[in-house]
Amino acid sequence: MSRNFRALPALILGAALAVGTPATAERPAKEFFGAAKKGSAQRAAAFGSYAKGCVAGAVQLPQTGKTWQAMRLSRNRNWGHPELIDFIQDLSRKAARQKGWEGLYVGDLSQPRGGPMLSGHRSHQIGLDADIWMLPPQRLNLSGSERESLSSISTRRAEGAYVNENWTRAHHNILKAAAKDSRVARIFVFPGAKVQMCNDEKGNRAWLRKIRPWWGHHYHFHVRLNCPKGVKGCVNQDPPPPGDGCADAVKWVNDILDPPPPPPKPSKPRKPRAPITLADLPNQCGSVLSSH
Repeated sequence: MSRNFRALPALILGAALAVGTPATAERPAKEFFGAAKKGSAQRAAAFGSYAKGCVAGAVQLPQTGKTWQAMRLSRNRNWGHPELIDFIQDLSRKAARQKGWEGLYVGDLSQPRGGPMLSGHRSHQIGLDADIWMLPPQRLNLSGSERESLSSISTRRAEGAYVNENWTRAHHNILKAAAKDSRVARIFVFPGAKVQMCNDEKGNRAWLRKIRPWWGHHYHFHVRLNCPKGVKGCVNQDPPPPGDGCADAVKWVNDILDPPPPPPKPSKPRKPRAPITLADLPNQCGSVLSSH
């Protein structure tokens, strides 16, 4: 029996077994983490990796600040490690200095105790990932219903090979400010944006290394922080390759414009990815769930 299993309260175990479900340790972890409504009463810590872990002592980003608003409040995904909350507030103040930007609209961070989500992201599990909308905020007094219905804007064209008319120098400057923050490990954005930034940047280009091309990421950009110093059990992603990464982004764009031949189909269809269970997560995640 895993330590995760033993750490869960008897009430949760009883409820799980009463309805005839498999043993709790083998149930999809998203069922438990998705049900948590608030952070755990523990010292802040990130356990595991960005796509397989949890967060203790998570802090909720206030719904509204002087230079930000949290969006899609019904998801209850505006939680993160305190270092992430501080970073977002810092970046929002820098964004507010850009022409036409009142600050930032902030999308998904993590669930109150991190872990796998009921829908959407595979990462965002340890309270160190944040989605920042590409839409420049014109006002920061949106109602709850407006935050549910308002959409961000796409900044790509040609399936992500180029930026479109919505992309501005302010987007460049905000991503640059984020990338130059020592807490940031990498930032995911669509390939055309990375190439555009490479073309436009005339100063020190070292920060471009952290801007990584990835599918999607044209309605928002995704910031990932390094594991906080002194936190044991948090697993950093391997650092980006040396250099500014611009040649790699150009290859992404070329592959969009002139796709290479598809790989041969496997002889047997791939099995669907199994859901992450509590037994798959770090042992500390059991105590994160059971904490008051």
